[in-house]
Amino acid sequence: MSGKHGHVTIVGAGPGAADLLTFRAARAIAEADVVVWAASLVQEAVLEHAAPGAEILDSAALSLEDVLAVYARAQRDGLRVARVHSGDPALWGGTQEQVDRCHELGIEVEIVPGVSAFSAVAALAQRELTIPEVAQSVILTRLGGGKTPMPPGEEVREFARHGTTMALFLSAARSGQLAAELLEGGYTEDTPVVIAYQATWPEELLLHCTVGTLADTVKEHRLWKHTLFLVGPALAASGTRSHLYHPGHFHGFRRADPEARRALRALRTRPGDGRG
Repeated sequence: MSGKHGHVTIVGAGPGAADLLTFRAARAIAEADVVVWAASLVQEAVLEHAAPGAEILDSAALSLEDVLAVYARAQRDGLRVARVHSGDPALWGGTQEQVDRCHELGIEVEIVPGVSAFSAVAALAQRELTIPEVAQSVILTRLGGGKTPMPPGEEVREFARHGTTMALFLSAARSGQLAAELLEGGYTEDTPVVIAYQATWPEELLLHCTVGTLADTVKEHRLWKHTLFLVGPALAASGTRSHLYHPGHFHGFRRADPEARRALRALRTRPGDGRG
């Protein structure tokens, strides 16, 4: 018990697999009097960390008001609550409204970060999303037209104009629109795409296609939820090298080889070469 004011920990459980929990997340679940978890998005094995007498609630059957009632009870009775979300709470988790309400109730609240689905999919595909000379940024977004309106200027076609790596959540149900906006924004039809369904679950499916074949691939496999897209030239790039581990690069723990340093400087100062 943490005292009469209660304690809420919002736990990022990752994309599903229980062994992707952090040590801190597992400890928060183990210490909880009440565990509220997203059964449809997180594998049941996460509950193995819960104490034998803990109250277990499935958030799929609860509205925000129901969850807030649990928090109010925790405040009244001095309970510890672990609210287990899929992925990372910073992304599309509906967590800010919970944090704000906890502050209003005077409940101590903590957030434990989790592995986001986009990084889990990149690991499954064995791809780095930021390749030197190809892509040095990753855009995380979703397609407009769903339940939550997109703010002006955040359409997929606008982000696509950057030509860098994109991770697209919550967009499989409108794959035709997604492909059209990617093309309209400037990606070519042969731009590589990785599609992941139920990443890190036993039934996970990893598919490779292109922007031009994206919609047909989604329809062929009948994907409409629990699906994430990675898009961009970095997904097929090879033959480049990071300067970080170049023998000519130095930092606080390693001296540069003088000859390699001169070669690296020459490379950096080539006309039109802005690499760092």
